[in-house]
Amino acid sequence: MEAWRLDHVNNVGHVVSETAARMPDGIAVAAAAKKGPKKSTPRTPIRYDEITFGDLEAQTNRLARGFIDGGVKKGDRIALMVPPGIEFVAMVFALFKCGAVVILIDPGMGRKNMLHCLASADPVGMVGIPLAHVVRVMKRWALPLCKKNFVVGKFFGAKKTSDFDGLDSAALQALDVGREDAAAIIFTTGSTGPPKGVLYRHRIFIEQAQQIRDYFQIQPGTVDVSGFPLFALFNTAMGTTTVFPEMDPTRPADVHPPNIIDAVNKYHADQSFGSPALWNTVSKFCESAEVKLPSVKRILSAGAPVPAHVLRRIKSVIAEDGDAFTPYGATEALPVACNSATVVLEETRTHTDNGGGTCVGSAFETMRWKVIEISDDPISTIEDCRELSQMETGELIVQGVTVTDQYVTSDRGNELHKIKDGDWFWHRMGDVGYLDDSNRFWFCGRKSHRVQAPTGTMFTVTCEAIFNTHPDVYRSALVGLGSVGQQTPVIIVELSDPKNVSANRKLAIVKELKLLAAEHWQTDNIRHVLVHPALPVDIRHNSKIFREKLRPWAAKQLDMLT
Repeated sequence: MEAWRLDHVNNVGHVVSETAARMPDGIAVAAAAKKGPKKSTPRTPIRYDEITFGDLEAQTNRLARGFIDGGVKKGDRIALMVPPGIEFVAMVFALFKCGAVVILIDPGMGRKNMLHCLASADPVGMVGIPLAHVVRVMKRWALPLCKKNFVVGKFFGAKKTSDFDGLDSAALQALDVGREDAAAIIFTTGSTGPPKGVLYRHRIFIEQAQQIRDYFQIQPGTVDVSGFPLFALFNTAMGTTTVFPEMDPTRPADVHPPNIIDAVNKYHADQSFGSPALWNTVSKFCESAEVKLPSVKRILSAGAPVPAHVLRRIKSVIAEDGDAFTPYGATEALPVACNSATVVLEETRTHTDNGGGTCVGSAFETMRWKVIEISDDPISTIEDCRELSQMETGELIVQGVTVTDQYVTSDRGNELHKIKDGDWFWHRMGDVGYLDDSNRFWFCGRKSHRVQAPTGTMFTVTCEAIFNTHPDVYRSALVGLGSVGQQTPVIIVELSDPKNVSANRKLAIVKELKLLAAEHWQTDNIRHVLVHPALPVDIRHNSKIFREKLRPWAAKQLDMLT
């Protein structure tokens, strides 16, 4: 079956209807059963619940009718607090069909951040599991408008979604929803500041699905083992089966590898989307256990630069003609660009290892980008920017149909990240790097993470890549201590196998890293190397390093040493 266009669809909720009309009996979602083994073994494999696209369409129609009967109207902001699975996918699309604006928050970001995000989004209702409603009631002062509440399960004071099972499953009368209408508020990870709520329009979801499908040539009937729940929304639009394996989505690095392997084998999956941390864990296991995943032709891994050794391992365990891809983007703009493991390993890796940055590849066809002079101040219009030439390092700005135009919870965020250009906006990615003579972007780090030392500006990714070439280093983080312009650069490393490294060997590694730093102009002014037991990382991908948390730790360590 050939892929179909979605140009005539205005409400992203109706992509379910499009897929169901073409392949009603195809499995839409398979999710690890709630009651059953949590770790797959030959004797106790993980059990899965399944729903077809036809049944998913019927279920979203019933849910949508129930939500509408419960008072949900077009434009209502409704928080969805349901774990990944069939119910999550069905309720997202049902709320879209109602014209609601769905608030999506990673619960793993911690209760404090979650409450901050919820309060700043001003929901008028919540669809959630009982625990979410307990929090809502306990913190009702922070959610004064939250009155239209629905529970997945049982909870006093909220309508039960199970009561909607008897409602009509026929298609609803289409609401007057345009492509530019609000569809969702999705929060950033907060890796470089407080999480911000990004406004997603129906157009953006639809365009994202079509661009991802066309770039990777994803055909209906593809099976995706998903390590990132939101990717299921794109899968449904593409006629792709989403398999949710048994794992904690907030801790992908701690996944039990046989759970992923069994999900792949059970459904003959040909692709998987997961963070670098997830596929680092799974590929290590596969390599050591001599396990192959011959059905997998495509691994997508995003959220942070994927180390070359992880890409090599991934390629070694999947189909011989398969490849790993590293899409580049952000919550505010996705997808922007993409590179492949083949290109990295055969072409760009050497330059990366020598401090040249990470090549994220070429821009998607509909994406425009520029590198401008670095500034920490707001930029009102595109005329106020100074565009840099190729090979000059600056900050990246992007524009395109999948680029969001505003935050809805942070006016300051709009001032700092949006640049007006006629009727459109450029988004400031917050990333620094340069464009090469093939118009590929080389990512050098986050703008807010740059170290401004007396000898000049240092960028995190370019410096860290040099230290990451050491065989005992898993990952590293560059931080600056002191005032801007006079910062002391400090490199902090996490070892690959810290439990089996003696104190003497640890001292030797530090000496070796200092010698390595002296061999490169990017790092020859680094005098301080510290070993950290486990670098703090973001919840969503377990890959973005929270350098802000490392600065006080590093300062304390240096004080102790001196």
